[in-house]
Amino acid sequence: MAFAPQLPGGDRTDGHGGLGIGLRARPRHADDVASTVNLTRDYGHGAGVFGVNLHVPRGSVYGLVGPNGSGKSSLLSILAGIRHADRGSARITIDRSAVALCPDVPEFEPWLTVFEVVDLARSMAAPDKGRNAVIGALAITGLAGAAHLKVAHLSRGMTQRLGLAATLVGDPQLLILDEPTSALDPTGRAEILDLVESMRTRRTVIFSSHVLSDVQRVADIVGVLRNGRLLYEGSTRALIDARLTPRWSLRVAEGAERVVAALERTPWATHVETAGPQSILVDARSMEDGERGLPRLLASCDARLVSCEPVAANLEAAFLALTNQPPEARRDGMPRGPAL
Repeated sequence: MAFAPQLPGGDRTDGHGGLGIGLRARPRHADDVASTVNLTRDYGHGAGVFGVNLHVPRGSVYGLVGPNGSGKSSLLSILAGIRHADRGSARITIDRSAVALCPDVPEFEPWLTVFEVVDLARSMAAPDKGRNAVIGALAITGLAGAAHLKVAHLSRGMTQRLGLAATLVGDPQLLILDEPTSALDPTGRAEILDLVESMRTRRTVIFSSHVLSDVQRVADIVGVLRNGRLLYEGSTRALIDARLTPRWSLRVAEGAERVVAALERTPWATHVETAGPQSILVDARSMEDGERGLPRLLASCDARLVSCEPVAANLEAAFLALTNQPPEARRDGMPRGPAL
C-alpha cells in the first residue's frame, strides 16, 4: 500500500555524533510532537540529509520547502519510521500507531475500488472503526461520489486524494504529507489546503511542497532545506522580515501628497518614494509594521485608496534570497525564526 498507518512504537535513535551542519540544535521542547537532533542520512554524492535539527510543535502545521533533491522526502520518511538514519536521532512523542504518511506518488492495486482501498487502510490502521470512518474520509477528500470506481480508472489528481483519504481514515494525530497537492488542479489544491488548515490544533501536520504560496497560506512554521541541510526553521513572517525589506505599492485617487508627508514622519516607514502622480512606494521595518500601520495612516489622511499591494514580500522571494546565498556566508549561525 502507499501509506504507513502503523509503525513500530517508541522513539527512534539511530546512533549519535556529528556536528550539526546548519542551525544550532535547540533543546527538545516538551510540546514537540516530532524532533530530530543532528539527523544524517548520507546516500553519497551529496544526496541525503545532514545534521538536521527539526522541531515540530503539537497542533502546528509545519511546511517543509526546498528544491528538488534537497532531502524533503528522505527526512519525512525517516520521521515516519520507514527509513533509518546513519547518525543522529529522530523522536516522535506520540504512539507510532497514531502516525500516518502519505507519499508524494501514492500507488494502489488497480483492481481495487476507491472504497476498498480506504477500507483496507482502515482495517490496518483503525480496526475498531467501521464503515462510517471510510465514508467520512472519502467525503472530506472529495471522493464520496467516486467510491465505486476502480483505481485503474482514476486520474492522477484523484489518486492523490485517495492517498490522503487512506491516510486520514485511521484518525492520526501526526499526519505527514509529501507533496499533497502536486497533481491537483487549482481548485483541488485549494480544497486540500483548506483541509490541511482545518486540522490545525486538532492534529499535527508536516507537509512538503514546492509551491511556496501553498506553504505561506497554511503553515505556522516553515523549514527550508537545501542540499540536505536545514537553512531555516521558524515563522514565515520572521523569514520574510529577516531576508527582505517589506515594501508596498500604494495607489490613491487623491491625496498622495498628504500620504507621502505622513509616511515621511512615521518612524516605521524606512523609505518613501513617489512612483507616479498617484503612486507611492513605501518600505517598512517589518511586515507587521506595514500591515498595521498603513491602514491607520491612510485613514488618518482621508486618502481615497485605489490599491495597496505588497511588493515581493512573500515566501518565494525570501526563499530565493536565502537559498541563493552561499553556505559559507551562513556558517557561523544560520538564520532562524523566534524560539518556538
